Amino acid sequence: MSEDAVTYDAAHIEVLEGLEAVRRRPGMYVGSSGQRGLHEMVHLLVDRALDEVLTGRATTVDVTVLPGGRVRVADDGPGVPFEAAGGAAGSGLESLLTLLHTGRRPFGRHSVTASRFALGPSVTNALSGRLRAEVDREGLRWAQDYERGVATAPPAPHGPTTRTGTTITFRPDDQVFGTARCSFDTLAERYRELAFLNREVNLSLTDLREAGATRSVRYRFPGGLRDFVAVLTERNAETAGPGIMAFEQEVPRMAGTVEVAMAWSDASGGLVRSYANSSPTPEGGVHVAGFLDGVSEAVGAFARERRLPVPEEPESGAGRICARLTAVVSVKLDRPEFRGATGSTLGGPDVRDGVREAVREHTAAWLREHAEPLAALLTGARPVADGQSPAASG
Repeated sequence: MSEDAVTYDAAHIEVLEGLEAVRRRPGMYVGSSGQRGLHEMVHLLVDRALDEVLTGRATTVDVTVLPGGRVRVADDGPGVPFEAAGGAAGSGLESLLTLLHTGRRPFGRHSVTASRFALGPSVTNALSGRLRAEVDREGLRWAQDYERGVATAPPAPHGPTTRTGTTITFRPDDQVFGTARCSFDTLAERYRELAFLNREVNLSLTDLREAGATRSVRYRFPGGLRDFVAVLTERNAETAGPGIMAFEQEVPRMAGTVEVAMAWSDASGGLVRSYANSSPTPEGGVHVAGFLDGVSEAVGAFARERRLPVPEEPESGAGRICARLTAVVSVKLDRPEFRGATGSTLGGPDVRDGVREAVREHTAAWLREHAEPLAALLTGARPVADGQSPAASG
């Protein structure tokens, strides 16, 4: 055994300063040093910009993929303040771009999580070969440049401006990401989801990488999850049935809101997509369990009232009709409790009970208004095998 293996003291402890830990282990902060990590870098900037929209301080977010691997994220909010933040040295902009977990507080139901790790723009800065931040605020445009997370100079004024907002343009460090490129389609799919889940959002994505082949989309869905389910049912050709049931409700017991949209059809194969604070929960959790509980109880009561020829157990009758159900379940909580580091499953017993009660109430009322077509679906659907539930997808 070597002398180093035997001797262990403070001299053997390595301390990484600033954002060096991010550069040393990028996969721990953005998931990979490939395309997935590039997307996460974009999402970390989009998170901050969308929070400005949800707090009513901005109206639009524009994401542009530029030639040379660069990406620009801009919003029309008031602009990042320059006052020192929370006692930190330097400007608020420098704190945002150099300190982990820096951003608007508090996090909660009004914070969007496009990214999986939600560590803040400083991670994007650390993993960028170059980054430029521009802030239009109080009649002046300010700019600051960074190289691999380190400022090359203090923020400096760059003339007058009539707009407000923050624009961050970065080029991923090719020493970390090599030749990986962002996927327009992958980014577009996630940002479309965010626009469905947050009806206030007005978000554009533009790809300028290929001369003469510009691609651009803009997402805004005032109908929220109702619009989402309409798209999902079109995609799956499930257009039969009595229409879409949708509601949004404040639930004090779980310190948050629940929004649900769902539609039944004559096609088989259930689909339930679930989200917590705008982040996908592909493994479901208590909000999905509460949703299924509420549907089961409402459908069971409906079947008994109508004396429909379904099994006595309400859960079995609900299982039949849920097999023909397309739904989106979204909760926004002040204090979300995720199970595991990746946040793919939501916990919290109050959430399950709160969602169940809201879904049961609204589903029961909707069933009373659409009794005939739902009765036909309930009695004509194929039974679901014991233990089977509608497919859950994030």
